[in-house]
Amino acid sequence: MEQVLLAFGDVFTVTSIFYIILGVAMGVFVGAVPGVNGPMAVAIAVPLTYYMDSLIAIAFLVGILKGSRYGGSISAILLNVPGDPEAAATCFDGYPLAKQGKAGKALKMALYSSVFGDTFSDVVLILVAAPIALIALKMGPTEITSIIIFALTLIATLSGMSFVKGLIAAAFGIFINCIGTDPMTGDERLIMGLYELENGIPLMAIGIGMLALSEVLIHIEERGTGKTESFDLREDSPKEDRNVSLKEFKGVLKTLFRSSLIGTGIGALPGLGVTIAAFLGYGAAKRASKDPDSFGKGNIEGIAAAEAANNAVVGANLIPLFTLGIPGNVTAALIIGAFMIHGVTPGPLMFQEHARLMYGIYICLLLANFLNLIIGGFGLRIFSKVVKFKKSFLYPIIIFVCIAGAYMTDNSLFAVGLMLFFAVLGYFMKKLDFSFVTFIIGFVLGPMFELSLQQTLAISRNNPLILVQRPISLAFLILTAVFIWRTVRRSKKRGKRKT
Repeated sequence: MEQVLLAFGDVFTVTSIFYIILGVAMGVFVGAVPGVNGPMAVAIAVPLTYYMDSLIAIAFLVGILKGSRYGGSISAILLNVPGDPEAAATCFDGYPLAKQGKAGKALKMALYSSVFGDTFSDVVLILVAAPIALIALKMGPTEITSIIIFALTLIATLSGMSFVKGLIAAAFGIFINCIGTDPMTGDERLIMGLYELENGIPLMAIGIGMLALSEVLIHIEERGTGKTESFDLREDSPKEDRNVSLKEFKGVLKTLFRSSLIGTGIGALPGLGVTIAAFLGYGAAKRASKDPDSFGKGNIEGIAAAEAANNAVVGANLIPLFTLGIPGNVTAALIIGAFMIHGVTPGPLMFQEHARLMYGIYICLLLANFLNLIIGGFGLRIFSKVVKFKKSFLYPIIIFVCIAGAYMTDNSLFAVGLMLFFAVLGYFMKKLDFSFVTFIIGFVLGPMFELSLQQTLAISRNNPLILVQRPISLAFLILTAVFIWRTVRRSKKRGKRKT
């Protein structure tokens, strides 16, 4: 209880609340701009947290992520162009409502559903993270090795069209991580005579390059000439078209709980992705509805289903991060980088060594949801104007911030050069359908995987069969084999259908 009270004192300061508000506002702003998304903003913002307190830094990044999830629905509803891919399902009913002059109702339903799903998953995180961490503390290097193999396989299976390409991307990420110093012997590896590589490649150079700058390059290349009709919030529309009544909100409560459960379950498993959660939530709501034909024509239940599901993933994604040190998605991988900057190693030991910080993060998660509701509600008219920003003004600013952020990671132009290299690499990976998400997570998990594998081989005197002699390790290897078998089988069926 003493740690909890101290955490409350850390959170409820002017500085902490200011940065959470700033993070949420930035997130909504970024999410509302088509072509710019939350992970991009988090990647760019991580270097800005170098000089912040560890709690404030994580709260700021989480605020950006939470705000961007809702922000993506703004352009989905007003433009029929999702700010994030996760908001694609919101377009189905959001845009038709906007065409009917009910943009305000659609945006407010999206806001309420986002906050509901987010809060639901945060509560689940708070309740289950510590017990799972207690179990994780009893695992040795053998079990950790098998869990990482399973996680990488699962992510590779679900992050792209090709399982083989996903595995190649994960293996390449682990290989890139080997540049630097061997964790067991201290020997230099693959540095090619460059002393700047002795400490390895900075995660932020990869994150900013692959997530932000490569995305800008693709959008510049694919800029189309077609225009989508956009809609504004209208003050002259009837009150019932601008607001969500209490009766309407009660009418979608079952949908909100169902989608929140779906999003939480998907977020707790590495690699399944937010987009899948949104479409599963939407599909489940349509199947359960008494009037399924109204979906896609402006049903607010469809908006509630999609937004609650994709926002519920945010908190649940932190469960494997906090309990095992395994990032569930690319944003969680970037948050690991922020933790490492502040001398905190994500994993079960966080609950023992940094209990005060953990309680502070929990409080910040819930506070960010409340502030998202307030900022999103009062700033709705302002954020609705963001969708009309011209890319010719926006992209040069993003490029400048990317370069500045990369420079801040190491205070050297070499880091900027690395960022540019990985931007080009990310561009070609996206074009060739190699999962850059799997690559980044493979890079982040590389040190843990290498160390646990070396420790396992040292314990067993170089006998890899120890991986199948321990019950927990064997269970995860069997799960890995099952996922590979199902993926190969599904690929064969898909190939037969094409022929």
